[in-house]
Amino acid sequence: MTPALTEGTHTIERDGVAMRYHVAGSGPVCVLHPGGPGAAWEYLRAPHLEKDLTCVYVEPVGTGGSGRLPTHPDGYSLDRYVSFVDALIDHLDVPQVHLLGHSHGGFVAQRYAITRPDRLAGLVLYDTAPAAGPELMAEAGRQMEEFFARFPDRPEAHEAMATWKALATGTDEEYTRSMRGLLPAYFADSRVTEAFATLRAELRAWAVTSDEGPWQHHEALATLRTPTLVLVGQWDFICGPRWAHELHETIPGSQLVTFEHSGHFVHIEEPEGFASAVAGFVERNVVADRTVSSPRGGA
Repeated sequence: MTPALTEGTHTIERDGVAMRYHVAGSGPVCVLHPGGPGAAWEYLRAPHLEKDLTCVYVEPVGTGGSGRLPTHPDGYSLDRYVSFVDALIDHLDVPQVHLLGHSHGGFVAQRYAITRPDRLAGLVLYDTAPAAGPELMAEAGRQMEEFFARFPDRPEAHEAMATWKALATGTDEEYTRSMRGLLPAYFADSRVTEAFATLRAELRAWAVTSDEGPWQHHEALATLRTPTLVLVGQWDFICGPRWAHELHETIPGSQLVTFEHSGHFVHIEEPEGFASAVAGFVERNVVADRTVSSPRGGA
């Protein structure tokens, strides 16, 4: 294991901007990129996964203890995030890694796999979509209406719907309030559990901005040869099963796992199943790579 992969918090720098990352666990290396964009990395912490993998959690630029961009022409674009992922993987100094992207982090992971497939042993696209733009938001609106129809008598559902209709993300404080208000809709069951309450109290978000317009990855993903696992919660309102099936149908040889009792946070609602799916996928890729790399007749 390289010093860059010792447990704890580390910092790298690219173009004069610092980015922190956090290492926990042991086993094959998996880099995890959170969503938002602008959400604090801690929500993606997956202790069950750390039992089988060396988890490298990205703390994206613009959030938490990582640096902020100076005055710039193109903001926190996908390509900007990709450049920091590339710098991180280079810094880790291992031949290849698995890359897991959640939600907006899945957008980043797709773009990285398209542009740097040589750096990846495998790709995990977790509650994300192959395109961003008006159609994604329109579908989210429809799913929000369905969420509200399932829980019409629950105060937290009313709060989530009201937040959605008056979404405010202009400042860090507004974005954090909006994310906390929307949080019930991100779960399969809107009732306040201990895990939900903890996440809501600790959730932070930063109003990172980008001038990037709508995009789609379908054509590029159709040529992808990186082993890919697609994960989705059945009740995810923002990047739900419709988009997971599109990813699965577009990426050759991909695997799809749907979690029937989860929304946008499978690693919180079904942590053991989530960890089993991801660790199993990684282990199969590692075994396959060893088989291919071994000389004929070798162990």
